[in-house]
Amino acid sequence: MRRFILPGLIAVAAVALLALLTFGVSKQNDTSSIDALVAHGKFPMAPDASHSLPVLGSTTQSKSLADFHGKVVVLNVFASWCDPCAAEAPVLAKEQHVLAKRGATLVGVTYEDASTSSEQFARRYHITYPVLRDVSGNFVRAFGTTGVPETFVINRQGRIQALQRFPVTTKWLNQTLKPILDKS
Repeated sequence: MRRFILPGLIAVAAVALLALLTFGVSKQNDTSSIDALVAHGKFPMAPDASHSLPVLGSTTQSKSLADFHGKVVVLNVFASWCDPCAAEAPVLAKEQHVLAKRGATLVGVTYEDASTSSEQFARRYHITYPVLRDVSGNFVRAFGTTGVPETFVINRQGRIQALQRFPVTTKWLNQTLKPILDKS
């Protein structure tokens, strides 16, 4: 009986490794993800557009993506404790001034962050665009968000037309937003 234990354990480990490998490969080819759809020129509707989130700094006000319908929305998911978020914050604050002139807006969404810390972050980086609090994390997870910063460009019809799963740059914003804003 003992002589079968080691080969049995090796066989179980091999099957488990094969199952893990199969799962990983299948997830890489997931063409239903927002990233894959956008990469193939298919622009999915932004998830959960009618779900209201509390506005940062307010105890009574809330907003949803539906409140911005008809505008190009640059949705930025961030947290005050995130160093790359702090690095991109001045770029986004500056971009908001350009977007406002074009009938577009930035919308920040805090992720896994304390309200007071988010408020301090917004003051420190002179954020003038609306910032919503995703208290449960469900809103941003619907976008496939697993970390911060992440940015989604939602066109006037409510479709995700571009995304960046790491910090944005002025160059990326200019290249990405110009054709979307010019279409409108």
